[in-house]
Parts: sequence; C-alpha cells; structure tokens
Amino acid sequence: MRIAMVTDAWAPQVNGVVRTLAAVTAQLRVAGHEVGIVSPDLFRSVPCPTYPEIRLALAPQRRVDCLLNEIRPDALHISTEGPLGWAARHWALRGGRAFTTAYHTQFPEYLARRTGMDARLFWPMIRRFHRPAAGIMVATDTIRQQLQEQGLARVRPWSRGVDLACFSPDVAPPDLFFDLPRPIQLYVGRVAPEKNVEAFLANGHPGSKVVVGDGPALARLQAQFPAAHFLGRQSGAALAACYAGADVLVFPSRTDTFGLVMIEALACGTPVAAYPVAGPLDVLNEASGAMADQLEDAIAAALTRDRDACLGHGRSFSWAASADQFLRALEPVGTGRAAVTGAAFA
Repeated sequence: MRIAMVTDAWAPQVNGVVRTLAAVTAQLRVAGHEVGIVSPDLFRSVPCPTYPEIRLALAPQRRVDCLLNEIRPDALHISTEGPLGWAARHWALRGGRAFTTAYHTQFPEYLARRTGMDARLFWPMIRRFHRPAAGIMVATDTIRQQLQEQGLARVRPWSRGVDLACFSPDVAPPDLFFDLPRPIQLYVGRVAPEKNVEAFLANGHPGSKVVVGDGPALARLQAQFPAAHFLGRQSGAALAACYAGADVLVFPSRTDTFGLVMIEALACGTPVAAYPVAGPLDVLNEASGAMADQLEDAIAAALTRDRDACLGHGRSFSWAASADQFLRALEPVGTGRAAVTGAAFA
C-alpha cells in the first residue's frame, strides 16, 4: 500500500508525535508498505511562536499538491492541525478523496495554557479541521469520549508502543543516581509550561528530583529549583538508564493525550505517579502506578507498587501492534467523503 503521511511535526523535533510517527513508519516499511512523508523540512519555514523547535511551512498549498500527486497514495493520513495538515486537507476535499486524521495533542488546553485564553475558544477550529475526516485516530478511550462530546463521532483507536529492545530494567543507573537521596523522582519530557513541570518540582515528597529534557522553561526552572538535577535531553540507553534507576516516574502533564514516557518507564520496571486525567487514566492500572489530585499522594502510592508488575504492564505495548492498528484505521482515498462509522473500542 502507498501511504501518504502529512505532518507538521517531524525530525529533528523530539516529542511524542514525532517519535510515534517515526516508529510506526519504520514498522510499516518493514512490512512492505510505501510511506511518503510530507513534512516541514521540504518547505521554507519559520519557527512556531513560543515553540521554536516546530517549523511552520510557508505558503505550502502548491507544493503539498505536487507532493501528494507524486506519491499517488492509496491512503492519506493527516497527522497534525498545522499549515501542512490544512493544505493536505484542502487537496483531499478538493478532489473528493477520503483521509484520516489524528488527535495527538489536546490543543484547546495547550493553547489555553500558552495564551491565557479560554480553551473553549479553540474548539471550533478543531471541529472544523477534523469533521470531514473518514476517521480520527485517538490513543485512548478518554480522548474518544472527549471528541464525541464535541460532535466528532468518527473516531478510531490507535494506541502507542515502546521499544522493548531499548527500554528494560537491565540497564545500569547513571552514576549520579548512586549519590542521590532516595526516592529518586524522575520527570522526562519537554520542559515547557504546558507540561506542568513546576508542579513536579514543587511537590513536597522527600527524596531527589531529576529532570530529563529540554525546552523553553528550562532556565527559569533551574533558577527556581536549584536543588533539582537537570540532565538535559537523553535518548536510547542513556534515557533507559534514567528510567531504570529511578524509583518513580512523575507525569505531571494535564494536556497529553497518551504519554509515551509512562510506558517507557513501565518497561523499565518503574512505577508512574500522575494526575487522574486523560493519558494516565487510560495507560495506568492499579498495579503499575497511582493517580491523585495531589502529586505527593500519587508518588507515595506509586512507590508501593511492585516493579515486576510494572514491567509486565509496560511490555504489553509494542510498536508492531500500534502499526497494525494504524493500518486498520486508514481509509482508501477512493471512498471519497462517504461517512464511515468509526471502529468500536474493545
């Protein structure tokens, strides 16, 4: 199958969207599918305001039209609601072609945190973008329900995976961890306002706090919380070592739709503490972590979880299964704009 994947988020960015698309694309190509990526590196672009790592393509319509005509896709997937996503949507609707989208980020809440405006003001744009799609891929049942409440009914499940060859408990912790007071509380992800990292750093549970990641709030948080340990961006074996050496991963975000770092930590045997919001509510079970309205309570409970149980739950996620789910959720372009009932959630 020839699949066109259009995304405003792509390498060298490091975030959950990019990692998901890259991992699934690799699985699809191994299985013999042709995947054409339409991404910002093919265009003149400018930095996204407040998020300069993301490049926004300039005047992309004609170039997107040419690229999609060259790919001649059997299925079109539009991954993001940025300039490239809107241009691909226009190409599809103009030609009466079917396409799928994905809801990777809770944009209304994300933009509300960035702008101080009411999240409800941004939902009309989200509804307009996704409504013509034959299917909207979502990672969790909580997000499915949220979109259906917004009148977006054609949702299809698409979960996430973890690289089990990389993330395991059989990795030596970083040398730093041997000198830190326990329990070691770990945050992994972008250091940005929408990730709520400050709530993690300000929590009163005793022990050490370690931050892995980079982002626009890094300098401010380093100055505000000098006792915390900021290790910068890590990947591969170095990241796995941080997960495996920590006593608990703290996931303070309230705006993520899934949270890849949670299942990576679990695959290293490390329990997760989080708020009871979309993402953790769907990913965690009683054996693998704890959720509470106060992070201190979630951390205290998560520290009682059995690490073997965490490992078993983490290893239940795979990128091969995620890619299979993605394939099942695609819609042939030739079906046009016919309404298609979304696949049921098991």
